[in-house]
Amino acid sequence: MGLLINGQWDANATMLAVTEGRFVREPAAFRNIITADGSSEFPAQPGRYHLYVAYHCPWAWRTLLYRTLKQLESVISMTIAIPNDRREGWIFGDYPGGCTPDEVNGFTHLHQAYTAARPDYSGTVSVPVLWDTLTRTIVNNESPDIIRMLNQAFNAYTPVQDDFYPLALRVEIDAVNERVYHGVNNGVYRCGLAKTQAAYDEAFDLLFETLDWLDARLATQRYLVGGQITEADWRLLPSLLRFDLVYHGLFKCNQRTLASYPNLAPYLRELYQIPAVAQSVNVAHFIRGYYSIPGINPTGIIPRGPIDYAATLRLPHDRARLPSALAYPTA
Repeated sequence: MGLLINGQWDANATMLAVTEGRFVREPAAFRNIITADGSSEFPAQPGRYHLYVAYHCPWAWRTLLYRTLKQLESVISMTIAIPNDRREGWIFGDYPGGCTPDEVNGFTHLHQAYTAARPDYSGTVSVPVLWDTLTRTIVNNESPDIIRMLNQAFNAYTPVQDDFYPLALRVEIDAVNERVYHGVNNGVYRCGLAKTQAAYDEAFDLLFETLDWLDARLATQRYLVGGQITEADWRLLPSLLRFDLVYHGLFKCNQRTLASYPNLAPYLRELYQIPAVAQSVNVAHFIRGYYSIPGINPTGIIPRGPIDYAATLRLPHDRARLPSALAYPTA
């Protein structure tokens, strides 16, 4: 899928680091922070920042979702990448489903943003990217950092003051996030990109152990932490949305479907039915974005099903029967 090497794009280089057959995710290269009080190099200002994202990338989709949840569309502009085969990395242009040319910088490829920020950059070119139009550099390309900035740093410019990372719940949120990251968010990739049977088996067991733990947790509480929707729910959601569409088949995560879980499945339906979530889901991009990658799907054949995945997510969820401190309004 290509890499930048000393600022030059190499379409034949691999982005997949492997240790003893295990997929190892490369650390994010840009970790600056936007602050509401101007205490950092990057103060929160409307119109200054731009997001580069892709619908099908779960890490980037988190940031796209937060921008919608917090009603920051007029505050932070955005460009959505085309769900292509990634031979040239993430690219921008006209494509059905919301993809348009980059109107901020005129970049046709995301790697141009990386070399604009750091001309000798070597490494993976990933979404999301939070770009500063004033200094013309990348602020951050780590999704957990970006969603926390969107959660609070721009509150002066939005009527939505919901806090998805409340101080009183942070320890528990962090603990759940840690387990979900290793077992599910990154766990599906460790299954799908494993290079040995032992590495795959290890990741597979941890994935379904974690999903079973989540299902049991959701049997007695409506949300993952504190009786209200928090960052823990939003970080799990992208993986759940893609599970039966992509990970179950393409990534060999096929012990059972997510739809078969008695609590995870209705929990997913409840979260999907929040209007900001439903309008951020693009099923066609989810499928094409993964199945177009030759290293994962060498034939390039794009599945035609499911017929109407979104319709199944609109079915009743019955989660209101469980105790909660705060229920998010749904459609």
